[in-house]
Amino acid sequence: MATFLRPELSNLRAYSTPTSDSLPLELDYLDTNEFPWDLPTALKEALAQQYVSTLASHRYPDSHHWPLRQAIARYVNEHSSTEISPHQIAVGNGSDELIRSILLATAIGGYGSILVAEPTFSIYGILAQTLGIPVQRSPRDPDTFAVQIAEANTLIAQAAPPVRVLFMLQPNSPTGNPLTAAEVDWLRQLPEDILVVIDEAYFEFSGKTLVGDLAAHPNWLILRTFSKAFRLAAHRVGYAIGNPEVIAVLEKVRLPYNLPTFSQVAAQVALDHRQTLLAEIPTVLAERERLYERLQACPQLRVWPSVANFLFFRLQEPQYTQPLCDALRRQGTLVRAIAGGIRVTIGTPAEMERFWQRLQAFLHQL
Repeated sequence: MATFLRPELSNLRAYSTPTSDSLPLELDYLDTNEFPWDLPTALKEALAQQYVSTLASHRYPDSHHWPLRQAIARYVNEHSSTEISPHQIAVGNGSDELIRSILLATAIGGYGSILVAEPTFSIYGILAQTLGIPVQRSPRDPDTFAVQIAEANTLIAQAAPPVRVLFMLQPNSPTGNPLTAAEVDWLRQLPEDILVVIDEAYFEFSGKTLVGDLAAHPNWLILRTFSKAFRLAAHRVGYAIGNPEVIAVLEKVRLPYNLPTFSQVAAQVALDHRQTLLAEIPTVLAERERLYERLQACPQLRVWPSVANFLFFRLQEPQYTQPLCDALRRQGTLVRAIAGGIRVTIGTPAEMERFWQRLQAFLHQL
């Protein structure tokens, strides 16, 4: 490795995405928790018209995102007992950029470490490692995937440098479980010198939010995304909700002009038509419950309940996990092997039926 590169990066495992080599032409993307349907044609046409008539390609984007922040605040307030102002909103190029900004603002340069309860979204740890920030990893309960609070508290007490940020995904991925009452109480009792980041990427599916706690907890920050229920994964729009003082610092450390104008417009159009877009969520949830019942009936599998748009299951004979993923991939179904099991995104009814038939065919061979 070149001497001008940081040596610890040689062993860093980057966030992995599927490659396109040796894949069928027709694919069912059940591996990245995207929404199964694209934007309606009418909304795409509205976006295209805005591009033609109002978007100035020779101008940099609005670096303050003010109209979008106002629209997001109105949406957040529809589901919260606490009034959120646009000054409490930061917008990023996906939640990933916001996570990186959080790390830059809190723990870089030996100032602190972060704590994650694993298994969970791997990007928290990956981004921390790219910045040279130590990661404290607290294992979840192997049966329920609940946070083992005593173990997490021990890590916090012993961490050097001290834990500055705790990342908590609500509901968790890949496992789909929501925070328990005990976990929420624990988060509320954490000292104020720890930033508690609650990632609500799947809020629209779970209906569970802790935005109402922000007024009482200035050290809390909530993340959300337009990549899931709002169907804008290609546009990379995420946002943070929190204490205006924290938001102001996140605005300082991010790159200027960080979100393309077209992405800002797309997010505003999605919010303007949210009733149309979110109306399909019950269909996704019904498909999730249908698949859950089917997987539960398979003696070769163990499946966990979920309040998100995916399910997590394990094979009773774990040595067949990767062969199953490979077999599904060859037939055109992409799923994610993770945490000793498989996470499958809930797709269209047709995609889920193909997945089920291919899964059954594999299990019958065992």
